Amino acid sequence: MNQMKGNMKAITPEMEYLSTRQSAKVLQVSLGTVQKMVELGELIAWKTRGGHRRILASSLEQQLQRRKRAMRQKTTQNCIAMGIFRRSENSEELLQAIQDWQLKVDMEVAVDSLEGLMKTVSIAPDLIFLDALIPPVEQVHLIHYLSKNKDTQRIPILVDEGFIKLHPGVVTLADENNGNKPHLTESIKKELENGLIDLNPMIIGYPATNPDLEGSINPGQRHELLEPLFMEALSRKCA
Repeated sequence: MNQMKGNMKAITPEMEYLSTRQSAKVLQVSLGTVQKMVELGELIAWKTRGGHRRILASSLEQQLQRRKRAMRQKTTQNCIAMGIFRRSENSEELLQAIQDWQLKVDMEVAVDSLEGLMKTVSIAPDLIFLDALIPPVEQVHLIHYLSKNKDTQRIPILVDEGFIKLHPGVVTLADENNGNKPHLTESIKKELENGLIDLNPMIIGYPATNPDLEGSINPGQRHELLEPLFMEALSRKCA
């Protein structure tokens, strides 16, 4: 683990790309392995006019993060989750609740959709939790990008069951009233019609945890109901 930290320090903020040899040193692999990783799309690279490969530093950092996660999984039976929230108090409530679960969960938290997406791609967690307060259009964008990325497309996503039941037309209407925020593209709208949400086997619904909604589950019970759903998500990931 200490060696890995040292490798990450070898990539400084001002370094946007590295040579194949530098990349091999950072990852502690052979030049041939780096070239194979580029061919497989595990590292992002391009060639200079002179024919030399240049590896994007951010893709190296992602590889190091994946290794760190793999090492952590070997030394612990904990579930690694990514929680994307709208309010910090919602994340704090869930983090407090999972302390009492039998299932041990290490949860990374983001209170911003873009940050949550970037963190998810970086750490490739066992499951992803989307807070009910995230607007429907944002949730659609998140699920769209997560389902397209090769590193995240097989990760189960827990979403409010009320969101799953939303008709695509309702989401589209919300999108049209979304002001200056990014709208759904025609291709995403088509994906919605074809079952991006309701027919996606990686989507698992949980009872509404939104305290602002009328008829919401009792605050003392809503997080207790999540533990078996987290376990179901883990079983789907392993299937």
